Amino acid sequence: MKYFILTVVFIGYTLPLLGQEDSLSFTLDEVTIKENRMEIPFSKSSRNIQVIHRKALETSPARSLQEILSFTPGVDVRQRGVAGVQADIGIRGGSFEQTLMLVNGIKLSDPQTGHHMVNIPVPLAGIQRIDVLKGPASRIFGQNAYAGAINVITELPETYELHAGIYGGDFGMRGGTFQLGLPLGNFKQNLAVSHDASNGHWYNSDYKVTNLFYESGLALTPSQELKAMVAFANRDFGANGFYSSSFPDQWESIQTTLAALSHTFEQDQLYIQTRAYWRQNQDEFRLRRYEPEFFQNQHSTDVVALEVNARRKLPIGTLGMGVEGRKEQIDSNNLGKRDRRLLGAFLEHRIIVGEKGDLRAGMYSNYYSEYGWKHFPGAEIGYQLRPWLRTYANVGSSFRIPTYTDLYYSGPTNIGNENLQPEKALSYEGGVKVFKEGLNAELVYFKRSTSNLIEWARPDADSPWQPQNFNEVDFQGLELGLIYTFSSSNSVLKMEEVSVSYHFIDANLVEQEGQETRYSLNALRHQLIGGIQLSYKDKLELTAKSRYIERMKLDPYFLLDIRLDFNRLKDVGFFTEVSNLSNTDYIEAGTVQMPGRWARGGLTVNFGGK
Repeated sequence: MKYFILTVVFIGYTLPLLGQEDSLSFTLDEVTIKENRMEIPFSKSSRNIQVIHRKALETSPARSLQEILSFTPGVDVRQRGVAGVQADIGIRGGSFEQTLMLVNGIKLSDPQTGHHMVNIPVPLAGIQRIDVLKGPASRIFGQNAYAGAINVITELPETYELHAGIYGGDFGMRGGTFQLGLPLGNFKQNLAVSHDASNGHWYNSDYKVTNLFYESGLALTPSQELKAMVAFANRDFGANGFYSSSFPDQWESIQTTLAALSHTFEQDQLYIQTRAYWRQNQDEFRLRRYEPEFFQNQHSTDVVALEVNARRKLPIGTLGMGVEGRKEQIDSNNLGKRDRRLLGAFLEHRIIVGEKGDLRAGMYSNYYSEYGWKHFPGAEIGYQLRPWLRTYANVGSSFRIPTYTDLYYSGPTNIGNENLQPEKALSYEGGVKVFKEGLNAELVYFKRSTSNLIEWARPDADSPWQPQNFNEVDFQGLELGLIYTFSSSNSVLKMEEVSVSYHFIDANLVEQEGQETRYSLNALRHQLIGGIQLSYKDKLELTAKSRYIERMKLDPYFLLDIRLDFNRLKDVGFFTEVSNLSNTDYIEAGTVQMPGRWARGGLTVNFGGK
């Protein structure tokens, strides 16, 4: 904890250098949370939502989406390797299977396993912002948004722009990014490419990750737009310790393809979006990298879906509605050939109560070919105590069906369970938000009561893991977050932003006698995150992020990461980063030993789009 104390001392020492004139480049009131049907100003939302803006994506000491999310309170990122090779994302004690990842509202859930949920085929250079919705989101996004949802948002450029960069670092790390915005009249385009590679920080941890993303939009009329999106990601990596410590030569290769086509109509008080998309994930896994005949899994999953979402402004509020159809199938040498179908219908309504209150309620009804009809009601209420002070509460139910790996997997260290039942939960949340003169603060209490929780367990270390249903499990916790954006001054050295958050979770899951659990009791218990950003003569930007992490069954650890940018927004810029400056010895997932102190540096080029 001595490094955290040094960071606090540094912040306190720097505070007297600050000025107090307002120069914010944006206000949080202008940020609109875009769900598939409703659009709500961030400051009027009655949920706990974290918005990660483009500036944070560029200046955080991180080179992947997974590393960016690790600085978000309440989000538990358990990386296997670095630079986004593979990571499990949990929210508020939920497992990686209980978090839904989306790109522009398109669901990326994989019927094989949640380990593939964060195989996002979008380079960081192509991401405009990220919305992290904590708590049940099944009523909003449907199945799999059990403990929360993360929506990666891209944006079509209005003007020509080109951004590129290259970097190198320890462990033979090298990579580059390229992003091009090319609007041609009513036809807008965005192309983003990235490649990352490394020799690895320990035995059999080398990797190559390539992402390709293309999006276009054509304005057919002032009220109609047609959009298309195609994305591809390729990941090859040594997987030492990823799934078992008994086989250090594990290896995996994953290819993810996403394609979508949508039509939007918006006029007066009516909005309608029709969208079709296809996601394919191909996964080859070997227990011995150069001996596929010893043990090899080959899985191919395809998801095809059609959605229609709409909203209508009425004299008594806004009505949202939608329908979706989805087919999931898998062809696997281990899990077999299987398919299932899902149908869903959304209905919700938001009204303004008096001058200061608002109420939103709705339901998502889903039909599963294996489990029949399920219904997810929910409601939110908010009240504006002051223009800068808001209080809110919400309640919602959620549901998750087992993956094919949960049900049918057969291997030396893991065995599926065909008798699993879906897990479901009822969640509550209440909080207070403050937006005032550069200050954004929030205090939240939450509780999630789960029945039939799916958890992998085993009687002893010599037996394989197998998923079981636990009857009743409660997660509850408290989150406090604060971000202060400072006003401008004539000082050469300026403090731009200070942030601090604390997240606590308590769970009553008790391991059954003679049973060891794998995931649920490794959830976060204490998470303390701090950050500062300073600038010097509008040319240098220093960003420091610190994290104290304590999980329920693992040793706590402290991490400190820093990044220095020079001329970030100019034609040519440079950056350098040091990750794990504290040189901490730690493990986040499996038995993967994470690297100690390591550094990267690179060059950036920017033309247009300023």
